[in-house]
Amino acid sequence: MSALLYDGLVALFAALVVVATIPVVTGALQFLALAFSVFATHLEKCAPYCPRVAILIPAWNEESVIEVTIDRLMKLDYPKDRLRIYVIDDASSDRTPEMVIAKSKRWPKNVIHVRRVAGGEGKAHTLNYGLDVLWKSEWAQAILIMDADVIYTETSLLRMARHLVDPNIGAVTAYIKEGSRAPTYVQRFVTFEYITATGASRRAQNVFGFLACLSGGAQLHSRENLFAIGGKIFDDTLAEDTFTTFNTQLEGRMAIFEPNAIVYAEEPHDLQMLWKQRLRWARGNVQITDVFRDLWGRRSRGSLGSFTMAAMWFSIFLMPVFQISASVSLISLSFMDAGFAWKLFEGYWIIAAIVYLLVTFASFVIDTESAKKSWIEGFAFPGLISLSIIAYSIAPSLFEPIAEWVALAPGGIGERLLMLFLYAWLSLAMVFAWLAAWLEGKVEDHPRLQWVPQVVLYIAGYGAFLCAVTFAAYIKEFKGEARTWDKTEKKGAMSA
Repeated sequence: MSALLYDGLVALFAALVVVATIPVVTGALQFLALAFSVFATHLEKCAPYCPRVAILIPAWNEESVIEVTIDRLMKLDYPKDRLRIYVIDDASSDRTPEMVIAKSKRWPKNVIHVRRVAGGEGKAHTLNYGLDVLWKSEWAQAILIMDADVIYTETSLLRMARHLVDPNIGAVTAYIKEGSRAPTYVQRFVTFEYITATGASRRAQNVFGFLACLSGGAQLHSRENLFAIGGKIFDDTLAEDTFTTFNTQLEGRMAIFEPNAIVYAEEPHDLQMLWKQRLRWARGNVQITDVFRDLWGRRSRGSLGSFTMAAMWFSIFLMPVFQISASVSLISLSFMDAGFAWKLFEGYWIIAAIVYLLVTFASFVIDTESAKKSWIEGFAFPGLISLSIIAYSIAPSLFEPIAEWVALAPGGIGERLLMLFLYAWLSLAMVFAWLAAWLEGKVEDHPRLQWVPQVVLYIAGYGAFLCAVTFAAYIKEFKGEARTWDKTEKKGAMSA
């Protein structure tokens, strides 16, 4: 190998490791932006405002949750004569129709049962069926799109609606939190994830002037906004909420996050159900990335086309690529310049350690209630192996007794194999996270072994699980697999 080629490869591999820190740095940027979020609340342009709100609830076999959802909506601190609940029954085969009809008899002016005989096409088609019903009259001034299992706190709708007094606001979303009475370890991971991905990230997006996604279970639109984007929800996707968010902003109106409007949802209780849900979301993100390929990094398209938005979007979308390329680069460098490879590795994890501490402790400040319920999962979010590497990056002296006990010979085969494992871990963590979901299906009939998937996930990390889902989405979209809507199972185990 010529010296020029050698130096070029070393530079390339080093650059790939540095590039892999972009998601970490972007995460830190969002949390640093929180300091300015008090100046980006839009409250100065708000006023008491109670438009006539039509609530659309797409429902397919929701007998475990629909009654409680309707009851809680009727307890909203909102004028009842300005509130109508349309349950779009998507050809349910359980007791959902009877339950909704019973509620409509109790509140005939507020609860409307709309039966869709030919269903099964997914949430977007069901919502469009409901919108067709709404557009037959001029009654609705705003439309709240939600899920059948979401519980709204009493003041949530009022807090969202006050923003629509400003005609520049097209849509408002709320802070969705996991609300199960006795959350499983999976739901506790989701609880902590939502602090960072919703409570923090969307506050930061308010600061930056764009919103990446309106929560599918809590999106309030002005009538004008929905008409501006075509009067329908884009249905050729698995991420209709994100398409609606993008189109709202591209049509010239703002979409914002209202952190004080709190709603609760029952999230998947096990890894297999979570995999299905997140795979649907991730495939939708792949579709969006392609459809809006002319948007990224083009400031002429507004804040949504900013470099900041592109950095945040692709930090998540390309995370598996970053992880795999960093592993391959470090392993390759270890055979070319072992000392340089180790320095890059240490640098990567020092940055990760700083951001981990920032994100974790800030999360407890942002949402103390949720953090208290999921503090173990919050600290273990990166996985126990990654957490050990982070601890080593911060305080290597703590590991000296272990090194002496293991007694790996400097430069020996044992030390070499350990280094290769550590370099590969960024990618291997995704494999272990996938393995946890796979094992869950294998041990579901063996009660004594049901702890195994949980241990594997804690070792691999919840972040690695999300990366594995994204990688699976790449594959499914590349193969052109059918865009089926896999409904997540609900148990009606809400505490809110």
